[in-house]
Amino acid sequence: MSTRTRVALDTSALMMPVELDVRLFEELERLLDSFEPTIPQAVLEELRRLSEKGGQEGTAATVGHDLATERCLVVDTEASYADDALVELAREGNVDYVVTNDRPLRDRVLEASRPVIALRGRNKLAITQP
Repeated sequence: MSTRTRVALDTSALMMPVELDVRLFEELERLLDSFEPTIPQAVLEELRRLSEKGGQEGTAATVGHDLATERCLVVDTEASYADDALVELAREGNVDYVVTNDRPLRDRVLEASRPVIALRGRNKLAITQP
């Protein structure tokens, strides 16, 4: 059994390095020390779709997709929609935190009694407890 903190990342989190100049994994290490980045398959699919759009959003999604495939454990969930998949992971206790900048998703995760890690200030992450 892994004793490392399990952190689920959403699409917006994985796009932060390009869109918001956030050093995502360094910030998570600062907050949590040791952690296991996890994403539902649905987030990987969403990043892939967004990367095909091109432009700045497409570039951010391509970088996010690369980070996800290189650094994250990809897990299957019942839900095919990314936000639902993240809430499912939180509600079932399969992750300790969810990283997102999406306010509706943040509220749903907090309602599932899981803390959320989100941007606070320009490029620092902070933990919000439920």
